[in-house]
Amino acid sequence: MRTDFQHLLIQEDTHVLKITMNRPEVFNAFNDTMLDELGEVLEAAAEDEAVRCVILTGAGRAFGSGQDLRSFASIRTARGDTPVKVSEHLRKYHRIVYAIRRMPKPVVAAVHGVAAGASCNIALACDMRIVADNARFIEAFARIGLVPDAGGGFFLPRLVGVGKAMELAMLADEVSGAEAERLGLANRCVPLDEFEKVTTAFAQRLAAGPTRAYALIKELMNKSLESDLETILTFEGELQDIAINTADHREGVSAFLEKRHPHYQGR
Repeated sequence: MRTDFQHLLIQEDTHVLKITMNRPEVFNAFNDTMLDELGEVLEAAAEDEAVRCVILTGAGRAFGSGQDLRSFASIRTARGDTPVKVSEHLRKYHRIVYAIRRMPKPVVAAVHGVAAGASCNIALACDMRIVADNARFIEAFARIGLVPDAGGGFFLPRLVGVGKAMELAMLADEVSGAEAERLGLANRCVPLDEFEKVTTAFAQRLAAGPTRAYALIKELMNKSLESDLETILTFEGELQDIAINTADHREGVSAFLEKRHPHYQGR
């Protein structure tokens, strides 16, 4: 897998791939290069059998501050009164969202400091979120007269409910790490000095698990977000037919009967 990125740091250890967005001087704000690089490495990770779990985090004092608005300001200045279309640019974010949701392995966002705007919603697109107690989630779009993008309109109401999602999107207030855990935006909030240790242990536990089943679980949960009960009951049967024939299932049953710890291979 390529590791020589301009704005990403890539580390792999014990089947865990850690992707660090690396523009700390602007709190990891997204520019086109970083968006393209992140889409590329996530798609590569999906195909890499050595990778069994992915961590997405930010360098320095923040997870990410959203879109780098300086590039948008220059476009606005150049076009004057001509309407600006941003939908084409958003496809770069959509590539990342699709890569995360279609990834056949868990993706964990490790959030410390600010996660604002598009960065907040990329974190919400991940399967799980471990956050430090200094984390601040901000759906900042309404502060500059915009609507949530990068998947925020999909993930936010599904995580916290429509009423709370409306409040967070319209008022654009900060949500602390502890409050994020209470609302369901975060799986765990931990003290900053324990953040890296807890995140690493969490990801390594996932990487050591039955990752073939994890991929099927992701399919089931994602499909359930927009399907009826009858469709999901049928789909769960189809997926269980696959899962019960995996080597991981056979190993799990053998380990249970032999009263030992299972050794999963992701097959």
